[in-house]
Amino acid sequence: MNITASAIDPRDKAEILAQALPYIRRFHGKTMVIKYGGNAMTDPALQKAFAEDVVLLKLVGINPIVVHGGGPQIDEALNRLGKKGTFIQGMRVTDEETMEVVEWVLAGEVQQDIVGLINAAGGKAVGLTGRDGGLIRARKLRLLDKDDPNREHDIGQVGEIDSIDPSVVKALQDDAFIPVVSPIGFGGQNESYNINADLVASKLAEVLKAEKLLMLTNIKGVLDKQGQLLTELSARRIDELVEDGTISGGMLPKIAGAIDAAKCGVNAVHIVDGRVPHVLLLEILTDQAFGTMIRSH
Repeated sequence: MNITASAIDPRDKAEILAQALPYIRRFHGKTMVIKYGGNAMTDPALQKAFAEDVVLLKLVGINPIVVHGGGPQIDEALNRLGKKGTFIQGMRVTDEETMEVVEWVLAGEVQQDIVGLINAAGGKAVGLTGRDGGLIRARKLRLLDKDDPNREHDIGQVGEIDSIDPSVVKALQDDAFIPVVSPIGFGGQNESYNINADLVASKLAEVLKAEKLLMLTNIKGVLDKQGQLLTELSARRIDELVEDGTISGGMLPKIAGAIDAAKCGVNAVHIVDGRVPHVLLLEILTDQAFGTMIRSH
């Protein structure tokens, strides 16, 4: 049953707001990195709710940083150009022409849409790529064959992170701005690299010593073999779930990044259901669990 805000009695509304107070107090002045992707990114009602959440977090003194993906949008743009996306071991083969499309879609179209949504909700968003302020230095990803480690696949301009210099992000968030980061890095010869957005979000959270890393996905969180939500996971339990095949496919880079971030000082990593309206506020400012929380130990 969906109850609209206008149908709630004013006293109940005040009670709901009061219950958020301890969370606002606890997280005031803290940084939260949000990986934005999936349905939350393509459904207009969810887009609007996401932008409102981010603005509200900023207004109560929490510092949100948004890192976005854009796989479906890249596929669509490549299709329009008559280019077929090729994948090796789940990674997009990115030749020079594909990289141009990736940059144009991520840093042009998708990023600017998100900036516009946040601004329309009353925030002040600023779009960044890894080039801005030397934010993400990257190198070519060496993809070893999963069956034969002596064999290497060339997947073009796909990168892994060398280092992150967060000074531009810090400067923006210490002012009234909300940084929106596209996962594009640059190398020693100023070449561009397409980087997995989950990894960028995890590394950024790590470097900024963020209070939380929140990853929006198209599922409830990490599910067990019976399809039940696992609300909390330790690194050891995750190893068991990877081994028995419960965690596989696109969930693997998310989980790998999440564990790294948790081990490197991010207090909590949450994989949350981006299909739930206002899931960020529900996850951060209430005691309800709307996904899986990952701890390092």
